[in-house]
Amino acid sequence: MGELYTNNDSLLTMPHGDKWRKTRKIFNVGLLQRACDGYKPIQTAECQRLALDLSRNPEGFSKHMERYAASLMVCVAYGRRVDDLESPVVRKIYQRMAYMATLNVPGAFWAESFPILKLVPDCLAPWKREVKRRAEESTQLLSQLALDVRDRMEEGDAPACFTKTLWEKREAEPESLSEREIAYATGSLFGAGSDTSSSTLMSFMLAMTCFPRVAAKAQEELDRVVGRDRSPTWSDKQNLPYCNAIIQETLRWRPVAVMGGTPHANIKDDHYNGHFIPKGTTIMGNLWAIHHNEKYFKDSHNFIPERYLSPGEDGTEPYPHSDGHSAFGWGRRICPGKKLAENTLFITITQILWGFNISKARDQTTGQEIVPNIFAYTDGFNSKPHPFQCQIVPRCPRILEVIEQEAKLGEQFLAKYKPT
Repeated sequence: MGELYTNNDSLLTMPHGDKWRKTRKIFNVGLLQRACDGYKPIQTAECQRLALDLSRNPEGFSKHMERYAASLMVCVAYGRRVDDLESPVVRKIYQRMAYMATLNVPGAFWAESFPILKLVPDCLAPWKREVKRRAEESTQLLSQLALDVRDRMEEGDAPACFTKTLWEKREAEPESLSEREIAYATGSLFGAGSDTSSSTLMSFMLAMTCFPRVAAKAQEELDRVVGRDRSPTWSDKQNLPYCNAIIQETLRWRPVAVMGGTPHANIKDDHYNGHFIPKGTTIMGNLWAIHHNEKYFKDSHNFIPERYLSPGEDGTEPYPHSDGHSAFGWGRRICPGKKLAENTLFITITQILWGFNISKARDQTTGQEIVPNIFAYTDGFNSKPHPFQCQIVPRCPRILEVIEQEAKLGEQFLAKYKPT
């Protein structure tokens, strides 16, 4: 994936060094606190669309979440929105992501275990020709998306987005960025943010379905702080500690990257618990096991936001990270879009809790509750719940009225973000 598919131009698999540091700085340009604050109007508007979709077609909540996350990241990355997941551009993006997932598996190819095989001529290695063919398609797609933003900038028709920021930086400092670096940086942003966000939100929906007392407690807080004449806003964040704890618990309870995401490697020889780990060893971070370590999280498969409000009261040790979890990774390789993702989760989770009652669905024949399996998750590096049923109902007529009013405002804002 790194050497043959992306030519080591993707931050995800790029070896540490000067090129990695430069690329990381590219992400910092568009993803630090100040830049993320500029994306909040997009997140608010898209969230208003999501709430309307949930009110009109609650049974399709999974697809609504997927479209929402995709549109949000396409807006942020390219200044366009996604109205239909079946649009040609979106399908190409998802096909690229699906193929990358097949490459990002240690040992999937013999060349991963025996690197000398990468030197075999292409004419004798069909697998190598296929990877390179797909790589060329990928580069064309990412370049086309980035150049489209530049063309719209020249026409004065490009709203604020990550790619526009990078083109402006290149215009001011021509030697700072190449066209390929811009294309791969923005492509990485969408790939890292869309699937992970929708998967986390689906885990949140599963938790609210199976642990109704948590949603009820959050709604008491929201009614007290926000009321029912408007939905939550960014200024409410500091006054919603229980809702913030729900977000932390969601990230801990069912992390998307169950094996810590892309494998790491140590940069020098190391010893751990009597084991010698040579420099360059592939290291997997078993995030599932870490997040369910009873030393830090008592009754770890129970969804308990209170553990973040009164840490240590249950006799557990403090988790060795200030976030209280490691859902975004570790060290230098921590997800550069962490702040953007946290903002997305805040505005979305509080909007859903404020607007809807979520409960178990009932069997149409027997009338009995359908209890989802909280352990039914997909395999792979990125994991999400298997399809499940739940009941989603607006909490009261007044809230439904506000949802419909605010959705109109969201549509007005998103009008400048043309569909893909």
